[in-house]
Amino acid sequence: MIMNKKMMIGVVAGVILNLGFLLGGVQSIRFELESGHTKCIAEDIKADSMTVGKYSVVNPNDGYPIPDSHKVTVRVTSAYGNNYHYADLVDSGQFAFPAAEAGDYMACFWVVYHKPPLTLTIDLDWKTGVAAKDWSNVAKKGQVDVMELELKKLYDTVTSIHEEMFYLRGREEEMQELNQATNSRMAWLSFLSLFVCLSVAGLQLWHLKNFFERKKLL
Repeated sequence: MIMNKKMMIGVVAGVILNLGFLLGGVQSIRFELESGHTKCIAEDIKADSMTVGKYSVVNPNDGYPIPDSHKVTVRVTSAYGNNYHYADLVDSGQFAFPAAEAGDYMACFWVVYHKPPLTLTIDLDWKTGVAAKDWSNVAKKGQVDVMELELKKLYDTVTSIHEEMFYLRGREEEMQELNQATNSRMAWLSFLSLFVCLSVAGLQLWHLKNFFERKKLL
């Protein structure tokens, strides 16, 4: 039996949804931050992978302008300390950049000290990889129908999973090499410590023997 177009779209959408869970490229959280403190959120990102993020301070008084005290300073940096986004005393903002290097990227939020202390609630929506692409613009620019768009999403998702597998395999090999190097260094350090201990014990025995011989106790 041949499936109609709607059924095929439903199947493709379901596959994309399941693959999206495997990718784990979306991090949408809400957290609290006390004034005078800093909180950082980390995201492991592959090199050349697109990442976009939006953040906003939750207004404690709906229907009224957000208070001036509810401002945060935001900085996004790479694992090597390179700065990718900075905003000072804002209540909302967004960032977008292709990751030039692989590793843990940090989005740090800081609130100036207030007396009495305040507690701010912050929403952060952070997307990487396939989830970071603007599919609505892809559909408008390409003038493709729904089926073609879903297939393109599926292809990009599968490609991203394939790249993610190689990336994780590379990270695993790096960790194994690091463990082997650490074990080797620890073994040499153990032998060196044993050699030093035996040498010190031998010198002590030699010194005691000479001392007793000089005192004519032996």
